[in-house]
Amino acid sequence: MRRASVERKTNETAIRVAVDLDGTGTAKINTGVGFFDHMLDQIARHALFDLEVEATGDLHIDDHHTVEDTGIALGQAIAQALGDKRGIRRYADCHLAMDECLTRVALDFSGRPFLVFRTVFYTGKIGTFDTQLVREFFQALAVHSAMTLHVETLYGLNDHHMAESCFKGVARAMREAVAIDARTQDRIPSTKGTLGGG
Repeated sequence: MRRASVERKTNETAIRVAVDLDGTGTAKINTGVGFFDHMLDQIARHALFDLEVEATGDLHIDDHHTVEDTGIALGQAIAQALGDKRGIRRYADCHLAMDECLTRVALDFSGRPFLVFRTVFYTGKIGTFDTQLVREFFQALAVHSAMTLHVETLYGLNDHHMAESCFKGVARAMREAVAIDARTQDRIPSTKGTLGGG
């Protein structure tokens, strides 16, 4: 049962995340940030994670704390659900095409968190959503799931498409990386014998 739930409360946000890595892609998302809800729904649908996110935050200031703290909580939930990572494929990559846009994602559930993010947006906002928060979310997700994550938009013209291709690409790669490999299902995929970092 590769499921986990995390509650995170600070003076800025209150967040509850529940994830099932072996789900069907169902999502129940409410962060108060419309575009972000749409992106989290894409993660659930394309990773085939069952995902519940309930978040309240200081949106009267801006969306930053809500988006970042949701990334933290989701990363922690994924890490807990993976356990010792026995049997997972660990590595995955994806080229995600969305209309005029192409984004490349490669990741490793290595236990060594790192983010390389090479997507440059043309504008500061997608609707009311700050485009800088795309990177902030993936930074929090990578660190707290202990994942090495590389995201690069190779080309594109529409900021909505570019952001969405990042979320979908990461989701598709996570779906592959967390899948159990029948040939190695009893082994941790590392010559070190652990994927706990270091």
